[in-house]
Amino acid sequence: MLTGRIPGTDSVIAVEYDAALRNVDELIRPPALDEFVAPGFIDVQVNGFAGVDYNDPESSHEAIAGSIRAMFRCGVTRVFATLITGSEERITGALRNLRAAKEEMTRSGMAEAQALEAVHVEGPHISPEDGPRGAHPREHIRPPDVEEFRRWQDAADGLVRLVTVSPEWEGTPAYVRELARSGVVASVGHTKANADQIRAAVDAGAAMSTHLGNAAHPMLPKTQNYIWAQLAEDRLTASFILDGIHIPGEFFRTAVRAKGVERSVLVTDAV
Repeated sequence: MLTGRIPGTDSVIAVEYDAALRNVDELIRPPALDEFVAPGFIDVQVNGFAGVDYNDPESSHEAIAGSIRAMFRCGVTRVFATLITGSEERITGALRNLRAAKEEMTRSGMAEAQALEAVHVEGPHISPEDGPRGAHPREHIRPPDVEEFRRWQDAADGLVRLVTVSPEWEGTPAYVRELARSGVVASVGHTKANADQIRAAVDAGAAMSTHLGNAAHPMLPKTQNYIWAQLAEDRLTASFILDGIHIPGEFFRTAVRAKGVERSVLVTDAV
């Protein structure tokens, strides 16, 4: 049994469990506690952890399992392993490796297998411009390609569940429609797209913004730019890297007021 406070409330609960939860009771006369009880975190943007790079097709399955165990200690119970822009050979190689790691962990009955929930492919269909491109290698940036996406899914056995793409490419709406038909979330990110292009991507099925406020030009028009356009689009949920480095607190507080807590997602962007 464990006891802890419910975040954001004065309630303290006692949880009884073995292989699964058996009973949850709110305590009438709770002890003074500093510990919290909450559902496990789901991180949809993790490039690697504990010294393991998910982008490396040669990362060992044992090391991948170890990185997930290290995340358990941080309260993370589900993870979207995230691959950034690279050659198709490198992306598909990393996808095959992650798929094989999950299959091996499943055969071994490891909890880490379930925790490796899905893959987020961040790029390579993003802006080639400095600023929006971020740290992604320019030489591997290329337009959206539905056939390449299908090859990713073949390599990953359907593990790809989230793809970051820039709406500035002419073919983005058709690409997003294909992702949506496949049950994959298209996320706007690493983009210099204008408001019309962002709206067209959302009309096609884009549902998210990737680490909004990052990967942008250092100077933007004050009232018409791709950050404002995404904040104003109620159909987009936005993720934010809240580490005190990627975005300042003032921007985050303002963005959450625009999006609402229900459409705001925190990610680590861990490496």
